[in-house]
Amino acid sequence: MAHITQPLPAAENSQKPGSTHTFALTSLTTLFFMWGFLTCLNDILIPYLKGMFSLNYTQAMLVQFCFFGAYFVMSIPAGKLVSKIGYQFGIVVGLVVASIGCALFYPAAEAHVYELFLLALFVLASGITILQVSANPYVSVLGPAKTASSRLTMTQAFNSLGTTVAPLFGSWLILSEISQATAEQVKFPYLMLSASLLTLAIIFAFLKLPKLGKAIDSEAENQVDTEFVDLGSVWKYRHLILGAIGIFVYVGAEVAIGSFLVGFLTLDHIAGLPEQQAAHYISYYFAGAMIGRFAGAAIMQKLNAAKVLACHGILAGVLVLIAMTGQGSLAMWAILLVGLCNSIMFPTIFSLALQGLGKYTSQGSGILCLAIVGGAIIPLLQGMLADNIGVQLALIRPIGCYLYITYFALFGAKKQRQLVFKF
Repeated sequence: MAHITQPLPAAENSQKPGSTHTFALTSLTTLFFMWGFLTCLNDILIPYLKGMFSLNYTQAMLVQFCFFGAYFVMSIPAGKLVSKIGYQFGIVVGLVVASIGCALFYPAAEAHVYELFLLALFVLASGITILQVSANPYVSVLGPAKTASSRLTMTQAFNSLGTTVAPLFGSWLILSEISQATAEQVKFPYLMLSASLLTLAIIFAFLKLPKLGKAIDSEAENQVDTEFVDLGSVWKYRHLILGAIGIFVYVGAEVAIGSFLVGFLTLDHIAGLPEQQAAHYISYYFAGAMIGRFAGAAIMQKLNAAKVLACHGILAGVLVLIAMTGQGSLAMWAILLVGLCNSIMFPTIFSLALQGLGKYTSQGSGILCLAIVGGAIIPLLQGMLADNIGVQLALIRPIGCYLYITYFALFGAKKQRQLVFKF
């Protein structure tokens, strides 16, 4: 079975590998920033739309359900698209689709219909899905396989920079007058974002990046892995399937916590903050992830990725438990510090799940991105819990997610040639 251990020859044709890869990674960081920014704006939209349309928590969580549900619907088609047109053109298509999704917020605001907002979010997320399928494996192969986790962690740090900035942007432009919330308040921010995404699409269409799109699978197929044999199907790799479940619960937990932060911090026995002020604290949550990813990019070049992941999973579970059972500043800062624990989870799970897949890397990436649907399902389930037992006690659901991540890190991340599913 193929195991990519060096830059692919296609990347060496036009420029020196080092300079090419540095430039490529620098360019890709802008994408990670943008989809982090766009994703985190959902945490601002939830209290905004909840107030404007008088929604309960379950109904409000349809924002995340439609957004992350797009990953489930579009991941496999996106993987097939990228395998045909290449990773760079996949990025361009993803940016254009995301731009269209942002633009659709204007007619949704004009019509003042909640369902149209959900449609706009679905289209926006479809574009981000194509970006995910294109950019994550692109980063993975831009250098030695042993440092793939480090590279993904570094680029994900810029994703977290976007999630850190977005709440400040959103609270200022969208939640500034939450008591008088109108659909008009989202027109300008999302039209501006639409224009920015379209500009990025034009730039990436003309950038000279390494031609890794179709080469990833073809080159990997010709390489020899002394540790693996070709099992004939990507679904036969146990560590990939367990990693997909890990992505499912990680994204679900992170999104669920972020979605309920405003509601949690407005509770009288926690912080009693007004919604606009509470929204600022979402930046603290994601700033922790950003700091952890910058630090993790360096640390994980020297430490075992699976062991680091296990430690973060255990600590995250403990912090959520404190937030669920505590009150005041202790509960508030415990839930905010979970962001620091989340920092290395996605890139580490992603790279561990893709190890040893070789020619199935593109398919494996599609499956992992498919699992991001956890961000649709788990917050919705938590919303149902919150409507019945309260926002604080509903935090029990993310605890289970972090327990599974710990299990994957300790027992499920090793490459195994074992039948899981047969199609």
